[in-house]
Amino acid sequence: MTDLARISFVKAGAKTAGTVAILADADLAVGKSAAALGIEKLVKRAAVTADFKGKAKAHLDLIAPADTDLDRLIVIGVGKAADIAAGDWINLGGATYATLAHAKKATVLLELPGKGAVSAEAAADFALGVRLRAYAFDNYRKADEDERKSISDIAIAVADPAAAKAAWASRGAIADGVLLARDLVNEPPNVLGPVEFAERVQALKKTGLAIDVLTEKEMGKLGMNALIGVAQGSSRPPRLVVMRWNGGKAKEPPVAFVGKGVVFDTGGISIKPAGGMEDMKGDMAGAAAVVGLLSALAERKARVNAVGVIGIVENMPDGNAQRPGDIVKAMTGKTIEIINTDAEGRLVLADAIAYTEDKFKPKFIIDLATLTGAIIVALGHHYAGMFASDDALANALTAAGTATGELVWRMPLGKEYDKAMDSKFADVKNAGGRDAGSITAAHFIKRFVKNTPWVHLDIAGTALGSPQTDTNRSWSSGWGVRLLDRLVADNYEGK
Repeated sequence: MTDLARISFVKAGAKTAGTVAILADADLAVGKSAAALGIEKLVKRAAVTADFKGKAKAHLDLIAPADTDLDRLIVIGVGKAADIAAGDWINLGGATYATLAHAKKATVLLELPGKGAVSAEAAADFALGVRLRAYAFDNYRKADEDERKSISDIAIAVADPAAAKAAWASRGAIADGVLLARDLVNEPPNVLGPVEFAERVQALKKTGLAIDVLTEKEMGKLGMNALIGVAQGSSRPPRLVVMRWNGGKAKEPPVAFVGKGVVFDTGGISIKPAGGMEDMKGDMAGAAAVVGLLSALAERKARVNAVGVIGIVENMPDGNAQRPGDIVKAMTGKTIEIINTDAEGRLVLADAIAYTEDKFKPKFIIDLATLTGAIIVALGHHYAGMFASDDALANALTAAGTATGELVWRMPLGKEYDKAMDSKFADVKNAGGRDAGSITAAHFIKRFVKNTPWVHLDIAGTALGSPQTDTNRSWSSGWGVRLLDRLVADNYEGK
């Protein structure tokens, strides 16, 4: 991973030189500091020639006039200043970075025309957008070595740099979590097997996380045969990683997050088509999001007790692999008939969720998984599918999604769908056919949750290969870290 931006906050009105970015509204008015540079008339003249109308995130790139200390002037449109919402600052930061990417040093005069200085929180959100957009996964590209050495120093000029820096502390932790999740998903599967994934998580002990790793033998003693069964066709042993952040009151039940961590999914004996199988290195994006979230909570010292559990396996089709028709007993004691070995993620989650609920007695459990292609058919790449047993938790997640732009759409649960998971030979089967595939998959998972409020997020469409945005140009988006951090911050910290 390369982070191509170094961010600092400076006092608005200080002497400015080099590359400078300013904001302009739909009337082509600029902020006070920009006006003091004597460039407002230049901007309006150039805007006519370039047909620049100050639309949100549009930009105008100018050679600065000779009578200033500026080398380059970039004008970023904000549209009507009165219409800017809190969530727009992150996207504006990402769009601004795209215009500054090749400047070694740049200053952004973060003032709204007619409104003056922006808040510390808006400045920190702007910086978060810069940081997320500046990410590049180029570890294996020799041609990009020179670019990796070229990091932009971006100074954000605000009224109160100290307040902006304080607000940035938590946003920086969230950015680190998102970029960590992106890195994990982007890594090639020969580099990131179950053992290596667990080792990377253990390195996060420096943040204050307590981390335990369960081996195949330890999981076997707990009866986690559903999870182990997925891994038995691979020469690489499975792992269950438990992360704990204790930032809340002593003995306060934690909030819990569980992630599917299939580091590579061939489909097993029910093997997938060859086309596009290389993308199955990302079938551990749910686990990556949980790791990124716990890292962010620890780094920003969140006032909450939180648990993250990830089941890490590789699904391969060798002579020891699980077969369609096999019956395995999960940790809860329920027996599962294997109908399709490519419906493996739900088997991993069944045991990981049961372990989490039994050991930690959490306030809620939210699981994340790139679980079904059917959710992409239903929702495309803009919303994750949300299946919930608890209305209040579902509503809180929806609100967090609206606030962060990581959107969720609630899908139905019902007895009619649950019947599709009944087996002739076992307590439940792991696949219910093509119809309503995402819903029946959620019902399978639900059978392994007892009484804890639970939400399943199917992130197959949002976690990888999703449309590029102002804040992400990576194949892996790191989706879920910001959503769940916001859920915790708005509803569970200090409570």
